[in-house]
Amino acid sequence: MSLLKRLNTEPQPTAPAGPGRSAAPPSVPRGAVERNLVEMKSTVQSRLLGELGPNLDLSRPDQVRKRVEEIFGQIVSRESIVLTRTEKELLLGAILAELLGFGPLEQLLADDSVSEIMVNGPHHVFVERKGRLERVRIGFEDNDHVKRVIDRIISPLGRRIDESSPMVDARLPDGSRVNAVIPPLALNGPTVTIRKFSRDPLRAENLVGFGSITDEMVTYMRAAVIARLNILVSGGTGSGKTTMLNILSSFIPEDERIVTIENAAELQLQQEHVVTMETRPPNVEGRGEVSIRDLVINSLRMRPDRIIIGECRGGEAFDMLQAMNTGHDGSLTTLHANSPRDAVSRLETMVLMAGMDLPARAIHEQIASAVHVIVQQERLRDGSRKVTRISEVLGADAHGIALNELFRYEQTGFADGKLIGQFTPTGARSRFMDQMTAAGITLPEGLFEPAHPVSQE
Repeated sequence: MSLLKRLNTEPQPTAPAGPGRSAAPPSVPRGAVERNLVEMKSTVQSRLLGELGPNLDLSRPDQVRKRVEEIFGQIVSRESIVLTRTEKELLLGAILAELLGFGPLEQLLADDSVSEIMVNGPHHVFVERKGRLERVRIGFEDNDHVKRVIDRIISPLGRRIDESSPMVDARLPDGSRVNAVIPPLALNGPTVTIRKFSRDPLRAENLVGFGSITDEMVTYMRAAVIARLNILVSGGTGSGKTTMLNILSSFIPEDERIVTIENAAELQLQQEHVVTMETRPPNVEGRGEVSIRDLVINSLRMRPDRIIIGECRGGEAFDMLQAMNTGHDGSLTTLHANSPRDAVSRLETMVLMAGMDLPARAIHEQIASAVHVIVQQERLRDGSRKVTRISEVLGADAHGIALNELFRYEQTGFADGKLIGQFTPTGARSRFMDQMTAAGITLPEGLFEPAHPVSQE
């Protein structure tokens, strides 16, 4: 780990400074308290930019880095700025991050132990590590500094953020999800939330190793995908829905055409024949918006074997159900819900949001014939993420939609800050066994038996 990264990503102390001591501002690293490196960075950076000129080509980072290092050394020598080796490295690293990266966020983005970054205004930055939140010792100069970083993230995507449009969803080049909100909506200053993606996409065996799922559940879900069942992944915010969608999509055969539809493209599909589509917000005149619903309708004309929708939030749910019911089997999507039963209720509500005046019985029949499997994800109170339910949709009756639960996770205790529990089959058998057999899949004997060995956590 570099010195800059090591100094700036240490947790922020929460205890007040003792008598006679003053704590350094969040933006000043611990090893440089004797000098105001923030002001010095601003001074050196402005002079460096003046010497580099307005025609600097940032598309060649190696050349820019070399030139910056040369001019930086000249400025420090010419201005007789006395710096230790540590301070020089801190200053140069911060300036390069401003020119070539995302400023103070650069070091956190490079830290693989960080799964989420939360900027609550210029001087309060938090991260999530192993499911736990902690404050880190980095910060921005002011609100304008945060806005410059936001603009650098969203500009290549053709998106904007200003007082007339103070919220934006975007993504980083590696696919990490970004949400930004600025004043007047964000009272603490510009707020940025970054959901980082793993450099190497997680695979099913990784989730088994983490204790998030069992081999038996993976075996069933692989069979469900290959047999072209329509699968809905539900869960709360940060529960791992997108990760599960990526894993389910990895089971799709290579010889199928896949169309993905997202608000901000973040799925990491490994197949070769993939068409990725992303929504577009309205322009400054309020025109040109392309919604998920528009893309779902258009995707039906693209000869897809599979349609994957990053998340259903509104009226597009109706078009998704129509696609699933008209020959586009094997489709995948996610939505926010606290249980499989709640997922069905949310689907009903979203169908009504499409403006369709349908009776409840008709909506139930549409859902029952379109959705085959519901995978429930949860982020538990110890920070772990688990698949807590896998249920099949049996059909619709006068009372609603009947579900058949196949696997569940049951908590049995709590010790040393960790949940203790087990995964177990419920004993119910899949109603799609014939469909799986027709697809050439033979499930192991006893897969659904309660006596089958369970995974402990």
